[in-house]
Amino acid sequence: MQGSQHEVLLCAQQALQQGISATLVSVANTYGTSPRPVGSIMVVCGDGRFAGSVSGGCIEEDLLQRLVEQPPQQCTLERFGETAEERERLKLPCGGSLDLLLEPLRSPAEVEPLLQAIEQRRTLTRHVELASGVVTLEAYRGEHKAELTSQGWTNIFGPVWRLLIVGAGETSAYLAELARALEYRVLVADPRPEYRAQWRPELGQLCDGYPDDVLRDLQPDPRTAVVTLSHDPKLDDLALLEALQSEAFFIGALGSVRTNQGRRQRLQKHFGITDAQLQRLHGPVGLPIGSKTPMEIALSVAAQLTAARHGLV
Repeated sequence: MQGSQHEVLLCAQQALQQGISATLVSVANTYGTSPRPVGSIMVVCGDGRFAGSVSGGCIEEDLLQRLVEQPPQQCTLERFGETAEERERLKLPCGGSLDLLLEPLRSPAEVEPLLQAIEQRRTLTRHVELASGVVTLEAYRGEHKAELTSQGWTNIFGPVWRLLIVGAGETSAYLAELARALEYRVLVADPRPEYRAQWRPELGQLCDGYPDDVLRDLQPDPRTAVVTLSHDPKLDDLALLEALQSEAFFIGALGSVRTNQGRRQRLQKHFGITDAQLQRLHGPVGLPIGSKTPMEIALSVAAQLTAARHGLV
């Protein structure tokens, strides 16, 4: 994992509480091929510890050495990979370059409001004035985005992405592995004893209760996805009933075209789900890659989930 915002901020908080310097590094612009998108962050602490990633490993070593030895005293915007010589030295791929904002953090109080918001599953917009370094926070609105202007840098800080998988079978296990690598917190709902017994805890948290109860307690938000893979209509349908009335950004159901047509008819006829709500359901779930095996199905689901997360489906 490249490190969630929560992990990065927690690392910074711990260093600052110990009186150790911490520099927040943000990807403010990218040019050409870039391994990490605008808004990605890392922190480099004075004792050499770090968390997060801004280039997939290409320039982290250079940053670590420099920021440990001489952390910046004010906000500094730097471009990496601008010359052919530098791109070769830093091993930046395909001739790409990026602008990084190097921002000294001076007190745990600078990161604690962000940590608190993330832990409460709230999203904040953080704006930094480049000239003064003054930081302002406000509640996130849909039009906000990570953006660099001549005056300042704006980034979005929100809760970790969550994936609730209904069913603890083989396909679910593969999907959980992929989702964890994509920085999701994985939750699994399956009340069937034989499936619960074989689930590996390191793949994701096994929740108690029936999936619809788990969903009601979870209260899916716009950073939550729900995918039903149990092959049991009693479990999948009730979970979808709750998910389709929630704020989850992605809802998917395994099964053939015919199975999903029957599922849609049941949800509409017996549970009053509207046409608009059913339009949110991806079923059969997964991109059409000719998948047949459990791993291939999981890969197709993870791909569609990623596309949805980036607003492409």
